[in-house]
Amino acid sequence: MAKATTKSAARYDKEVALVLQGGGALGSYQAGVYEALADSPYLPKWIAGISIGAINAAIIAGNQPTQRVGKLRLFWEKITTPASVWPVSHFISGGDRQAGAASAILFGQPGFFAPRTPWAWICGAKPTSFYDTGALRSTLESFVDFDRINSREMRFSVGAVNIQTGQFAYFDNHTVRIQPEHIMASGALPPGFPGVEIDGQFYWDGGLVSNTPLRHVLEYEPRISRLTFQVDLFQAYGKLPETLDEVSEREKDIRYASRTRAATQAFEALHNIRSHAHDLWQVLPPEIRALAEAKFLEPLGCVTEMDIVQLIYRPFEPQGGAKDYEFSRGTMLARWQDGLRDAQTTLDAAPWLAPIPRKVGTRVFDVMHDILVAELGAPMPRKPEKVQR
Repeated sequence: MAKATTKSAARYDKEVALVLQGGGALGSYQAGVYEALADSPYLPKWIAGISIGAINAAIIAGNQPTQRVGKLRLFWEKITTPASVWPVSHFISGGDRQAGAASAILFGQPGFFAPRTPWAWICGAKPTSFYDTGALRSTLESFVDFDRINSREMRFSVGAVNIQTGQFAYFDNHTVRIQPEHIMASGALPPGFPGVEIDGQFYWDGGLVSNTPLRHVLEYEPRISRLTFQVDLFQAYGKLPETLDEVSEREKDIRYASRTRAATQAFEALHNIRSHAHDLWQVLPPEIRALAEAKFLEPLGCVTEMDIVQLIYRPFEPQGGAKDYEFSRGTMLARWQDGLRDAQTTLDAAPWLAPIPRKVGTRVFDVMHDILVAELGAPMPRKPEKVQR
């Protein structure tokens, strides 16, 4: 496909949104995606996230546009700094993925989480999580300007689940004043991390219910036409596992990717029905419109058009079941570069600028998947060259 020019993008009038899924250490892929968007005509007006996506979203929304990529870089460098405990950390802080995961389990990650002390399990009430996330509050306060988020310069939403009711909740800067607690609640994955209290209620990671905030953004009323970049950190397709570690990785991929796929497909089907319901209502004669069944149909109709762009982290070799808590610096940088490459390739293709062959309510694009299938006939390719910046 031809590279999208700034001029052609300027004629595209849908408002841009960015939705970021959960996935722990895989989240540096999202930072790479945003670096590409920051250098394009498609700066998001609304950003929504869950778990690590909520943290990345807060850093983006809570900084000036010219500082966002730099702050993301500093954050990811901070939390991937090797543990300083001697001598074990020296032995396991290299590029080996299993060593990186072991470091996270034993020592936590700087500025993010830390294992509870032995005394916590001996004295007093027993903890309800293995790690303490107090350091994350300080990190958020140093990297995020919450006054900027609450100024509503950019629409901002994060998702969490109420521990007692099991109900999903979105904390949106158009309805509540966003504080560090809202971000921490969205990423409070049990039993690793503790629940977070907000207004007397306790919340866990939103990924327990839904790992994508897509429907919150696209269903919000009054509904408007949007171009939404959806960044997923787990791939649906994968090879047959040959080891227990690969079984663990494949299980996570299927569990989280299936939720994103189901939410996307459900919205696509429903919104296409809305589009056809609107068109059908326009041609109904008055006597049919007067029927109760037709009156039920009328408010269902919608004229908005939604373009959803999938950006999915597809590593080209097994990374193991611990990949979402493997925070080694080298792996972080590689994932960032993959996100940058995939987003730049997608922006260059810009299929959403192509004329619509027929009226539909929703179009879904996955440029990287289409490229892989076209070149190799399968979605598991050789590793492509890095984007040159």
